[in-house]
Amino acid sequence: MLKTRVIPCLLLKNGGFVKTVRFSNPKYLGDPRNIVRIFNEKEVDEIVLLDITATIEKRKPDFNLISEIVSEAFMPIGYGGGIRSIDDIKNLFKIGIEKVIINSYAVEKPEFIREASERFGSQSIVAAMDVKRNLFGKYYIYSQSGKEKINSQLELHSKRMEELGAGELLLNSIDRDGTMSGYDIELIRKISSVVSIPVIASGGAGQLKHFKEATVAGASAVAAGSMLVYQGVHKAVLINYPTQQELKEYLS
Repeated sequence: MLKTRVIPCLLLKNGGFVKTVRFSNPKYLGDPRNIVRIFNEKEVDEIVLLDITATIEKRKPDFNLISEIVSEAFMPIGYGGGIRSIDDIKNLFKIGIEKVIINSYAVEKPEFIREASERFGSQSIVAAMDVKRNLFGKYYIYSQSGKEKINSQLELHSKRMEELGAGELLLNSIDRDGTMSGYDIELIRKISSVVSIPVIASGGAGQLKHFKEATVAGASAVAAGSMLVYQGVHKAVLINYPTQQELKEYLS
């Protein structure tokens, strides 16, 4: 059994599965229900679904679509996007989601993390952070799908999420998203050194060695998008997932 989870991250927009580069230019890749069926065959342990427009459009999660996706899945699914109330979380759990991922609303109303974790348990609440460097190399948190810069200090916000009851942190590098150039190792080290809860590294996976680099830097799990949906230099769409043997060679 691998200690490190390798999690496909599926981005949803207008009911379809898309892939972005640095949070921009979403490219349509297919029906998320079909893609989840393929990941079933690959024996994936866990999937993350992120609706990248729900918060911007000020709408609730698409419960009907999410229910249809969950009904096709043989693995646990975490969901994020548009979550702003305890009822939203309750409805997501009711249709089979196992973890909720809270990003922009955790910045807007941090106490919501405490309310949610006390109600449902910290193991089911994931706080997400979208992070980007400025020209001088300083990290900033962004909300609203990477469109709004937040002045909260990165390490303090991470620690506060833990103190408020988040069971995990999903750490998204905007700069590395979709580039397949490797995770932001400095960012992973910075955050994993100030929290004791698991950190899921996201943004930049392109090779199996990148998973190892992230875990050495302190990540407890790694999320990947482009690496698991593209094939070759021309990025033909091909849903794939490393074999257990391949993962063992790098992560055991």
